[in-house]
Amino acid sequence: MQKLFITGGAGFIGSAFVRLALERWPDCEIVNFDALTYAGNPDNLIDVPAARHHFVKGDIAVKSAVLEALDTNFDAIVNFAAESHVDRSITSADEFIRTNVLGTQVLLDCARERRVKRFLQVSTDEVMGSLPEDETAFFTEDSPFLPNSPYAASKAAAEHLVRAAHHTFGLDIVTTRCGNNYGPRQFPEKLIPLVIRNALAGQRLPVYGDGRNRRDWLYVEDHCEAIRVVLEKGRIGETYNIGGESERGNLDVVRTLCASLDRARPRKSGRYADLIEFVTDRPGHDLRYAMDIGKIRRELGWQPKESFESGLAKTVRWYLAHAGHFAPQAA
Repeated sequence: MQKLFITGGAGFIGSAFVRLALERWPDCEIVNFDALTYAGNPDNLIDVPAARHHFVKGDIAVKSAVLEALDTNFDAIVNFAAESHVDRSITSADEFIRTNVLGTQVLLDCARERRVKRFLQVSTDEVMGSLPEDETAFFTEDSPFLPNSPYAASKAAAEHLVRAAHHTFGLDIVTTRCGNNYGPRQFPEKLIPLVIRNALAGQRLPVYGDGRNRRDWLYVEDHCEAIRVVLEKGRIGETYNIGGESERGNLDVVRTLCASLDRARPRKSGRYADLIEFVTDRPGHDLRYAMDIGKIRRELGWQPKESFESGLAKTVRWYLAHAGHFAPQAA
């Protein structure tokens, strides 16, 4: 890959991919197009080589801005830009529709107009709804769309638009669907960084409902390596599931984090688990996500390197060393 147009590249996953791409493709040049909303942080990119990374502040839903930043020499667009927090979508879906749906269509139109060689849409397992507690059930790439939140519905709509661009106009597209990402630099509205930040501040550790909701946890660097492989070798028009094969219940994750913090930075009195507080469940909260990653393993040779234990240890160490990366916010 010689030249990439990365949207949302100042966010958690996008910035991790920017760093990986610049490392793995020594001749690669990146234009990083990001609106710098609340979850985007320029500090996420402080260590990338400036000569090959060009940041442009812009909104993917504004076609003129995208076209101005996008010339005809790009090998690919990788679309990380998204409103992604389910709770916020329940409160107000407007920005989710604008960014995740309209913004994706704008990018597809610009990709055709500028003759970009490949378009990779970063999607989510949430488009497929919720699995039963039966641990033999997994999402495959052929699982039906059953989104249960405005966020998930907006990402499902975006996938339909990407598919339509391929079948109608012949655009070279690939789509990835990931499990729950975690790792360094994640904005602390998500469970793992929220728990770490609140625990260190002596604040409550909120757990929705009874904490039985289960997720397929994926270390962010594993996710980015999978995207790199799909970008290089994925078959045109195909979708690839990306999961960590590390399914855990939310309460188990919180307790594991508390135990890790007890060892690394003990409280003056009591244990971090004493701060756990069960709160009213999210409306329509999906029970379980779990990914079958057989397709990407068979076709492209990718599999996760990090176990949940090793990835979580790296994550905790990073947050302990970068306690000021994000300012505290009310839980």
